[in-house]
Amino acid sequence: MVTAVTNVFQIGARQTEKPVHVFRKHFEELEVGETVVTAKHTVTESDISNFANVSGDNFYAHMDETSLEGTIFEQRVAHGYFVLSKAAGLFVDPKKGPVLLNYGVDECRFTKPVYPGMTIGVRLTVKEKIDQEKREPEDIAKGIVRFLVDVYDETGETVAIATILTMVKKLNQED
Repeated sequence: MVTAVTNVFQIGARQTEKPVHVFRKHFEELEVGETVVTAKHTVTESDISNFANVSGDNFYAHMDETSLEGTIFEQRVAHGYFVLSKAAGLFVDPKKGPVLLNYGVDECRFTKPVYPGMTIGVRLTVKEKIDQEKREPEDIAKGIVRFLVDVYDETGETVAIATILTMVKKLNQED
């Protein structure tokens, strides 16, 4: 009910899956609550090591299992930003389409440790659509779509949650 009144998706509201990926749709075609459920990925120790090498984040909880006594971690833990990056890899439809770009992340939280051997998936949901006016006649007609990124583990429990901001082209715009 709150989603219908505010036109902003609320966690726990009805989510609908459609046959066409949300990244293949123009701004006007997207519906608040429309959701893509992705394939899954099992996190490995190599994922953690490779992410540490690329990012330079060698925090002890990711790299030194012998240093975990007295912490909340049971074993070496995946980087939260790896989990979020992997989520993007799972939900993005890579072909050129109406999504022009992602330009930010809001309200990002890592809510549960992800250990090697755990399997994650993503529910990507249209959270809100914000119309944008053209400032100049030559501007691309577009709107802002806020997507809820809910990364969950094999038990269905959320391990990370964030809102990504995207610019999405409108239909029938003159190029």
